[in-house]
Amino acid sequence: MERCPWCEGFDLYCEYHDKEWGVPLRDDRALFELLILEGAQAGLSWATVLKKRAHYRQVFDGFDPARIARYDDEKVATLLADPGIIRNRAKVAATIQNARAYLALTAGGQSFSDFLWSFVGGAPVQNAWSSLAEVPARTAQSDALSKALSRAGFKFVGSTICYAFMQAAGMVNDHLVACPRHQAVQISAP
Repeated sequence: MERCPWCEGFDLYCEYHDKEWGVPLRDDRALFELLILEGAQAGLSWATVLKKRAHYRQVFDGFDPARIARYDDEKVATLLADPGIIRNRAKVAATIQNARAYLALTAGGQSFSDFLWSFVGGAPVQNAWSSLAEVPARTAQSDALSKALSRAGFKFVGSTICYAFMQAAGMVNDHLVACPRHQAVQISAP
């Protein structure tokens, strides 16, 4: 299989690429988790996050925004002492702030999924890149999403992070055209 070259050479990357990356994701909690993990990845490799993802799920209460929003100083200290996560004070604080922002955003009845997907008109953007050099680091849609999330109180949501999130969540199909997943995620798109 001729996968997108970014995932080659690391089994966990290949599995993530083949089963998750670019598949349209509509579940609010899963989208919240992905946004948090994309922010945690800032300045690091996605491999670092993938290796720690299961532990993140455990110590961050399954990424339940209501529970995370109530974290206190004692919980933060416990998290910062845990080598199973990325122990960056600003990223841990951002996770708590993002949970609070998520709760405020969805308090009016709008789903997080509908909010996020509105930036691509509700359907995945189908790109047709031949090489990784063609894939942008950000787009007008990721700029708009970044600004809207920031206005809503979210942290670690710069445009580049938002574009990586949009790729992972299947809001944009950035599998290269030679990759079999390019067509597979098109077929799975609602």
